[in-house]
Amino acid sequence: MSDRPLPTIYAETQFYWDGAKEGKLLLQSCPSCDKAYFPPRPFCPTCGSRDVTVQEASGKGRLYSYIINHLPAPGYETPFTVAVVMLEEGVKMVANILDCPADPEALVLDMPLEVTFEQRGDIAVPQFKPAGGAA
Repeated sequence: MSDRPLPTIYAETQFYWDGAKEGKLLLQSCPSCDKAYFPPRPFCPTCGSRDVTVQEASGKGRLYSYIINHLPAPGYETPFTVAVVMLEEGVKMVANILDCPADPEALVLDMPLEVTFEQRGDIAVPQFKPAGGAA
């Protein structure tokens, strides 16, 4: 079991965490403007529509930006990577990059990534790793 902090789960995000527990990365999307979005919320951030649906994301994305953290944080060994990942669906997510050295030589912008799920007790947290295991 990880000693990393657990996320707080709200009614609006329950579907997301239930999906993660099943190994699925779920996003909401808006049929009115045909856009996926993250983080979860009960309305479309683009047009305000409350007619939203849930879709399974491909789990594939690219490294959009990152920082290498050298400061102590509960449950993390320094250094570790905090990244912005651009999903194939056009949505940006913040996550840690796992199975890859926290080193600029290994973290190449636009590198392909794939979702992986980090177990923290009963919760699975979507994180990302280099696609195909390449690091």
